[in-house]
Amino acid sequence: MSQGPGLDIFRRGLLDGQAVAIAPAGTFADAAAAACGALGATVDRHDGEPPDDAAAADFAAGVIARRGALHTLVVDAASAFAAESEGAGGLRGAADPAWAAARAAAVAGMIETESGGKIVLIAPRPGAGAHAGAARAALENLARTLSIEWSRYAIRTTAILPGDATRPEEVGAVVAFLASPAGDYYSGCVMDLGGPPL
Repeated sequence: MSQGPGLDIFRRGLLDGQAVAIAPAGTFADAAAAACGALGATVDRHDGEPPDDAAAADFAAGVIARRGALHTLVVDAASAFAAESEGAGGLRGAADPAWAAARAAAVAGMIETESGGKIVLIAPRPGAGAHAGAARAALENLARTLSIEWSRYAIRTTAILPGDATRPEEVGAVVAFLASPAGDYYSGCVMDLGGPPL
């Protein structure tokens, strides 16, 4: 039986015992949840509005209370960007929830427990709006900066930059890869799925 599009390259049960938290709701979030769940992870979703500081803290605490750990946080900043795409609002709409969710997960589930973990930030497509390029740069910078600042806590941060033609399933497969043991080798990295320029 197939594990789904793009997942047949992974060993079955690869993410057994892993707690993956995904916020907010969105197409890439759906694909990440499906990919990680198909490989055995326990997936918790924050399907409301992009989280502010309080909502992010409540979400992280809830995941830890239910699962006993939070191994990987996935932030679908692309959907947060889309929700606030008018004017420059999309830039803050993508960056602010990403920072709030990352900080909450790190403090509650990775630093205090001394367990480390992974944070994956999914950026908007380049053609998603006038400020998509700035949002992508902000998320890349956040991933690179946190990879240095939080390296002493064994927290690995990465950013995924989808191309305009990237399918959600492709993003989901990369998220699953980063959540797996192979992802332990990546921090401060950008996974650019846009391909070579035309």
